[in-house]
Amino acid sequence: MKVSWALLAIGVVLLLLGAYASWTAGRLDRLHHRVDLARASLETELSRRSALVAELAGTGILDPASSLLLLDAAHRARTAPLDAPADLEAREQAESALTRAIHATGTDVEPWAGELSLAQRRVQLARRFHNDIVVSTRDLRHRRLVTWFRLAGHAPMPCTIELEDGR
Repeated sequence: MKVSWALLAIGVVLLLLGAYASWTAGRLDRLHHRVDLARASLETELSRRSALVAELAGTGILDPASSLLLLDAAHRARTAPLDAPADLEAREQAESALTRAIHATGTDVEPWAGELSLAQRRVQLARRFHNDIVVSTRDLRHRRLVTWFRLAGHAPMPCTIELEDGR
């Protein structure tokens, strides 16, 4: 009788551990999906900002030197890849250079000032949202159960994106 109670207790513990592992793996999968969505959203906002800056530079409102500086920075930001982790640093530098160029030139002309500040704010929010999700995902991936049972599968470890975004 004692053996059957012990086997039942072990069975219950294993069942609970399996249920928790399954729930954690599902949660981790959802977090990885949210990281992908947040990265796509950030990419969209960065592209919108660089397109807006390029459009502003081409209007002729700014002096030629400022227009050329903004156009070059916007082009570099648009063409820098964000996909591979090795390319991430180059993309961060290009986007930060665009932010510095925006602040260095007199881009506070109407009606562009409102649109440009909105684009800057949207980039800030998208980056902050992305980084918050990445931190949550990384925290969950560093738990013992996740590492012991390899619940993350083959998904790459997500990384935060650090930009000078005008905060």
